[in-house]
Amino acid sequence: MERFDAVVVGAGPNGLAAAITLAEAGRSVVVLEANETIGGGARTAELTLPGFRHDLASAIHPMGVASPFFRAQPLEEHGLQWVNPPAAVAHPLDDGPAGVAWNDLEDAASRLGSDAQAYRRYYSTWVDRFDALTDLSLNPLLRIPPNPLVAARFGATAALPAATTARRVFDTDAGQALFAGHAAHAILPLTNPFTSAFGLLLGASVHAIGWPFPEGGAQAISDALASRLRSLGGEIRTGVPVRSMSDIPESTAVVFALTPRQVVDIAGDELPDKYRSSLRGFSYGAAAWKVDWALSEPIPWADPDVASAATVHLGGTLDEIVAAEAEVAAGKNPDNPFVLLAQHSLFDTTRAPDGKHTAWAYCHVPNGSTVDRTAAIEAQIERFAPGFRDVILERHVSSPAALEAQNMNLVGGDVGGGSFAGMQLFFRPRIQMNPWTTPNPRLFIGSASTAPGSAVHGMAGYGAASRALSTTLK
Repeated sequence: MERFDAVVVGAGPNGLAAAITLAEAGRSVVVLEANETIGGGARTAELTLPGFRHDLASAIHPMGVASPFFRAQPLEEHGLQWVNPPAAVAHPLDDGPAGVAWNDLEDAASRLGSDAQAYRRYYSTWVDRFDALTDLSLNPLLRIPPNPLVAARFGATAALPAATTARRVFDTDAGQALFAGHAAHAILPLTNPFTSAFGLLLGASVHAIGWPFPEGGAQAISDALASRLRSLGGEIRTGVPVRSMSDIPESTAVVFALTPRQVVDIAGDELPDKYRSSLRGFSYGAAAWKVDWALSEPIPWADPDVASAATVHLGGTLDEIVAAEAEVAAGKNPDNPFVLLAQHSLFDTTRAPDGKHTAWAYCHVPNGSTVDRTAAIEAQIERFAPGFRDVILERHVSSPAALEAQNMNLVGGDVGGGSFAGMQLFFRPRIQMNPWTTPNPRLFIGSASTAPGSAVHGMAGYGAASRALSTTLK
């Protein structure tokens, strides 16, 4: 019978990162993937028309560039090329010019009028200490940080609700809206404590590394990781769903790049009742209603500066975004949702046929919602880009159910691998010293449902595999 040192279940970025870590240590490893293609949340496909390439889930990847694991891998040698537009984010407004987070800190600050000094002062400290900020954000909480003073300052700054920080620090609509848009990636009410952490981290990343994306689509990240794994002797098997432990080849260790729900379904009999109960109590967050478009020409933004960024936040003023995210948390669908949009083809000609373009967007909805939000999303785009509907050639709609069908980790359409509300912001999947271990010394969890959480960075898979190597595979 075949036997491996380790089996990894799930071939998304975390699963592939786990397998690479194990293979680099000389262990035999196989990755099992239920889908016919690898990538999980980092996949690309022609969803609308031939030649138009759309990302199925994740689309913009600042944490991929920041990731210590990715930076330690020769992924460029395996085909990964990053595209970094001159501006990371644009946030159009009804009255006045758009807020634009230009990659250059001084350039961004100088264009914010009376908020220039406040913007420069707020972010410069964290841009200068971005490596320390990344270390704090992409590692578990229960450890002694390399720089305790920076950690303490970050904690004090990040603890505030994002709405409070935006109002205290910035005076202009553009300054407040930019911060709110960053913070809304938490998929939480902006009145919640610690939502400023998202505004601080993502805002600082703009000026430290930019908000890049891979040429050719998110699939390029997964393909580069897979190529790296195979170069180390690792194996990947697709079209192999794992429904129980009997579907897993003989091995010394198993790393699940899955959410707690799937881990309980597969390995429940090998885990104590109390631990299974804690995993069942894991909370999944709000979902996404996603739309992809094939376009005859670029989006006709009223403010031409919006075309300088691959990422666009649509939601109007701080007050509008606060209201929209609060409604989603209350189980409602706001009339004017906060929309996250990516326009890759302005900077990457591989995404669409010559002269044509793509757009990718989603808004937040209650978990599992079936209320069609396509018209609401398009209305928000049309609000800031009159004539947008006239350039649509084709659209592809992904409801929360459709997102979960294409990737079982997106439970109820939750693209974050679990809510960041309450203690799950700090401890995932439950409160324990090491987030990747289970009571069964053979089994580990390394997904976005564990520390450090969502985004494409591979650190959860790396952490789980590293723990397996220091214990079970020692």
